[in-house]
Amino acid sequence: QVQLMESGGGLVQPGGSLRLSCAASGSINAISAMGWYRQAPGKQRELVATIIKSGSTNYTDSVKGRFTISRDNAKNTAYLQMNDLKPEDAAVYYCNAEARTWPLGPFKMYWGQGTQVTVSS
Repeated sequence: QVQLMESGGGLVQPGGSLRLSCAASGSINAISAMGWYRQAPGKQRELVATIIKSGSTNYTDSVKGRFTISRDNAKNTAYLQMNDLKPEDAAVYYCNAEARTWPLGPFKMYWGQGTQVTVSS
């Protein structure tokens, strides 16, 4: 019922930057939290960053100081600014949202299809 669409992935050199976007659409009443996860080949999916409606954020230790998550509530969109990218950051990045549908549906978790981030010289 809620759809998430990621964009902004691509190829970047080590030390470079990318900005990912995640737009939520559908019969949305409210989004309480949004986040980014990633999964590299042969690895389990891991949490990268989360942000709640008020703007409070959390990050996994490996990206602190390099990545910044933000959101535009009016646009139902979350962003992930990734700076100083390292080869170990290469993965498929997935957007996640905790949202309720109109008018008073229960809060549920939704996932995007993912966007590829490649970090290579």
